[in-house]
Amino acid sequence: MKFGLSREEWRLLRSLRTPGGVQHFLDHQVAYNKEPDGHTCRSPRRVMRDRVAHCMEGALFGAAALRVLGHPPLLLDLEAVRDDDHVLAIYRERGHWGSLAKSNYPSLRFREPVYRSIRELVMSYFEHYHNLEGEKTLRAYSRPVRLDRFDRIAWMTSEEDVWPVPEHLCVIAHTPTITGAMERRLNRLDDRLRQSEQTGMAK
Repeated sequence: MKFGLSREEWRLLRSLRTPGGVQHFLDHQVAYNKEPDGHTCRSPRRVMRDRVAHCMEGALFGAAALRVLGHPPLLLDLEAVRDDDHVLAIYRERGHWGSLAKSNYPSLRFREPVYRSIRELVMSYFEHYHNLEGEKTLRAYSRPVRLDRFDRIAWMTSEEDVWPVPEHLCVIAHTPTITGAMERRLNRLDDRLRQSEQTGMAK
């Protein structure tokens, strides 16, 4: 089958049908990996088998599923201060951008393809991107990265951790989301929003 996937893996990914279907699978069929992101970097094959993923692993799975559904496999890195980075699998429909992701926070997951630019898409995460102290922490974003550049390491099917992908995301240029003056005037997250963001969180 294409991309080194088995017949069963291909059928599973094809059965998801739409980006929304991929996100539903990530939300309801894949447990959140509570180990720190630095411990594992599973390929999509291993995510399908183990049914567990953290942010990076979920984004890789999402990009693989989108590829099987006819989209280019694209990742976008969101860079934070005093917080973990977040990685999105992104896609474009009718000239507008959307995204999907695995996160312990419900508001850092799916976005409908209604955003006219990458920056618009990124900024839709800004108010919900926070650390445990309630600081809004999103500061920069990368350009879209095509994962077919990593086909040589079989990123979709490898039994080894696929560290070259996150390592690449860490070293490429990022664009700031806000200025220093804006950062100094930021408010902390509203307590009610902080509580809502913990709905369904894996402790």
